[in-house]
Amino acid sequence: MVSNKKLYLICLLIVAGIFISCSRQKSNHQNLTHWVNPFIGTAPLQDSSVVGYEPPKGWRVWAGLTYPGAALPDGMVQLSPITKFGSGSGYQYEDSVIVGFAHTNKGQWNLCNIPVLPVTGKVNPQHFGSHFDHKRETAHPGYYQVYLKDYGINVRLTVTKHCGFHQYQYPKGADKEIVFDLGQSDDHVRGWNIHRDGKRALAGYQNTGRKIYFYARLSQNITKIDKRSKGNARVSVVHISPNAQDSLVKMKIGLSFVSSKNAKKNLQKELAHHNFASVKKKASQRWEKLLDHIKVTGGTNKEKELFYTSLYRAFLWPELRSDVNGEYLDVNGKVNKADYNYYTLPSLWDTQRNKLVLLGMLEPQVTSDVIKSLIDRGQKTGFIPTFFFGDPASVFIEGSYLRGIRGFNVQKAFKLLVRNATIPGGTRPHLKAYMKKGYVPTPKIDHPKVDTKANAGVASTLGYAYDDYAVARLAKALGESSDYQRFIKRSKNYKNVFDSTDGFMRGRLANGQWVKPFNPQHPYYDYIYREANAWQSTFYVPHDIPGLIRLYGSKKRFEAKVDSLFSIPWNPHYIARNISGFIGQYCQGDQPDHNFPFLYYFIGKQPKTQKILNEIMHRFYGAGKNGLALAGMDDAGEMSSWYVFNAMGFYPFSPADTYYFVTVPKFKKVRLKLKNHPAFYINRKGTGNKINSLVLNGKTLDNLRIMHKQITNGGHLMINAGK
Repeated sequence: MVSNKKLYLICLLIVAGIFISCSRQKSNHQNLTHWVNPFIGTAPLQDSSVVGYEPPKGWRVWAGLTYPGAALPDGMVQLSPITKFGSGSGYQYEDSVIVGFAHTNKGQWNLCNIPVLPVTGKVNPQHFGSHFDHKRETAHPGYYQVYLKDYGINVRLTVTKHCGFHQYQYPKGADKEIVFDLGQSDDHVRGWNIHRDGKRALAGYQNTGRKIYFYARLSQNITKIDKRSKGNARVSVVHISPNAQDSLVKMKIGLSFVSSKNAKKNLQKELAHHNFASVKKKASQRWEKLLDHIKVTGGTNKEKELFYTSLYRAFLWPELRSDVNGEYLDVNGKVNKADYNYYTLPSLWDTQRNKLVLLGMLEPQVTSDVIKSLIDRGQKTGFIPTFFFGDPASVFIEGSYLRGIRGFNVQKAFKLLVRNATIPGGTRPHLKAYMKKGYVPTPKIDHPKVDTKANAGVASTLGYAYDDYAVARLAKALGESSDYQRFIKRSKNYKNVFDSTDGFMRGRLANGQWVKPFNPQHPYYDYIYREANAWQSTFYVPHDIPGLIRLYGSKKRFEAKVDSLFSIPWNPHYIARNISGFIGQYCQGDQPDHNFPFLYYFIGKQPKTQKILNEIMHRFYGAGKNGLALAGMDDAGEMSSWYVFNAMGFYPFSPADTYYFVTVPKFKKVRLKLKNHPAFYINRKGTGNKINSLVLNGKTLDNLRIMHKQITNGGHLMINAGK
């Protein structure tokens, strides 16, 4: 028999074993943030074999334009180092001087508001930045650290939703000062203010056409604020009381787009009783929780790094704009209060393609609030706004609704989208001509150049036709049969710019004639096409590829045309800054043709698609000397979301529809856990480009599509890949 003492020891060992096992599981569970490298996308890309041409001297290719600073998913504050204002994200990996730490960022030549920099000694208002090197710089989701060599100051930064938390370790005995460079941002600064609010607090704003307010509280007393100017440079230097015993200065700063009073409330709510370590830990945990929605097994370390970094990047935008009390500044400049989180306008033209689909999958409540914010703008202006080009809000709202996003007033949204599609002078430029002729005319311009601006007639027509398709699908879902018939008919307007003689979507004059001369390889920023040439635009008919194939006369002719897209070499003499990273004429560096590799699915040639996808993921992500460049601008997470979907094993070819094309994933196992849904598992068996079979929950699928509902229902998808 076993004695009581031995039995006790056995039980103790079992309990200890369970505890160790659980601890290991928890440790493994907490490791996902360690795969994130926030520096990816910050480095230059000068390799002509990747770019597609020899970059002109002094020309920095848009190889990511991301930032390495501290941020939370969809937060108001993005606290990041600035090496050069007006450089996209403000941070360029090759630079050696930091000029400040700004509190907002997107990576698109705007924001970078409320820049500050800790310094010591006398401040030159024109040259107060500090040298740094990457050996003493670290970045982690929700955290950034760097050593300022010129001042001997170690800087640590972390964030909450509305606040930044700075920690400066000054040299012992040194003067302690903080420069507020409020005359600088990536937008034109029209005015600014800073003033003391007691012994240890500061308040003020920066006006860039809208006011960004701040309220800051320091851990030590302020002696004075010295406003200095030299030439056009104006800075405010905050002097901190001498204290040889305490060289560590902490600064908590809240932001608001409503008032300094609200910035103070944000600060009190989120940071008043928290230390730096706890805030940093909570920021990391918030990212860990988000990343854990998708767990991958297998693959190389580089592939995991690219995957989780891309997933991280996909959730840095849109930006929260309402305060902890629910107040926000609306589109008319008035203070309102809402019972939901009010967000800034998403990068709709870019991110409708994939990122907003991913947002809906992993953060449905945020997606619902973003749509509510769009409706709020629409109710007050008469139209739901666009971003950059077209009317992509229609695709975003309709696709989100049909994929199960609720919580917003879909009837209000639908009425506004119908207004967008039918009332000239609103969201859609040239709408009157589009409704009358069935296409947007292109004006006659002699000798157009890359930067020639006009109607982007083909891109407008193709975009509006797809937007009409989205409105039609939403109309059908809501039982609006007459609107469905009207808009589904208009969705065929893409045919009106197709020239059957050469197989391209071409610009047409107002009289119906084709624009001449015509060079399908020449890129345009805004003439016939939008940030693209004819090759990168012609196949943009996501809603009706079978109809497009019929225009070519046969699948064989269509295949030959698509083959040419991926094989005709890019002319290195055609240089457009936003167009780079080529496979033939296909461009990964910009959005217009990002779903074109999947065209082969419609003619039963899936292996051709997979070969291209593999090349894209291998060549154009983590590129360059340090493996820190992308083929093009990340555009608020669109480039990153493209990688996430394709590495995971499925892609939303048409975000207005609720199906995904299944691909061969980079990883052997993928676990997708969506909120309020059972887990969905993807297993890859075998290697190679060809998908031999798909087995969902034990049943073989008869095509290479999977519906959104099949994912949210949970289960197991086996992808059998081979040659």
